[in-house]
Amino acid sequence: MQKIIFFDTETTGNTEKDFLCQIAYKTDSENFVGLYKPPIKVPAEASAVHHITNKILEDKPAFKESNDFLKIKELFENKDSVVVAHNAPFDLMIIKKEGIVPVNFICTLRLARYLDPDEKIEKYNLQYLRYFLDIEIDATAHDALGDVLVLEKLYGRLKKKIIEQENINEIEAVKKMIEISSHPSLFKSIKFGKYNGKKIDEIIKVDRGYLEWLLAQKIESDQIDEDWIYTLKHYLGK
Repeated sequence: MQKIIFFDTETTGNTEKDFLCQIAYKTDSENFVGLYKPPIKVPAEASAVHHITNKILEDKPAFKESNDFLKIKELFENKDSVVVAHNAPFDLMIIKKEGIVPVNFICTLRLARYLDPDEKIEKYNLQYLRYFLDIEIDATAHDALGDVLVLEKLYGRLKKKIIEQENINEIEAVKKMIEISSHPSLFKSIKFGKYNGKKIDEIIKVDRGYLEWLLAQKIESDQIDEDWIYTLKHYLGK
């Protein structure tokens, strides 16, 4: 029987250069949250989001040197464990820096996009989906454990929809969710910039150069843009 683990990280920022300062997870038998001192300072911009400051972390151990590290590594890397995160590629990148590489993962962000093929939902970030889908829960936003509690509820909604849409049982649904999560999302439209709201297959007919430029920007960026790089290469035939 697979063990579902909902988890979230708070970090020094949202790029490939950033590091873990808080991790929270929830299983069917445990809630956990821990704070750790990262190898770089937490910038004010990040603290403004999650309210974790350098002063709060100054006496905390580094994650790898903490008493929690081996326990979390064993739990997350167990072959029967399935870790669940929103925008999982980012959180997986952050914990990989700490030496933790889960065998199985589910990304609720990619699932939400998969289940909205007509892109009727304006945004897919966790807190937007929380209120868009009327998920009622007492949880603090941008706190790792608070986000985990919202994540668990969102996962339940998405799993139910997968079961109904695919006409499969719960075990098959988890397998399907892992499969969907394992490859990048393919966007159909752009929701920013001068072509906001336009279909990508229409943009390429009139302004291929813009998509070439956007791809170059995404590749050069230090943010995790796997889905956008995949989408743009698809439409550009690369």
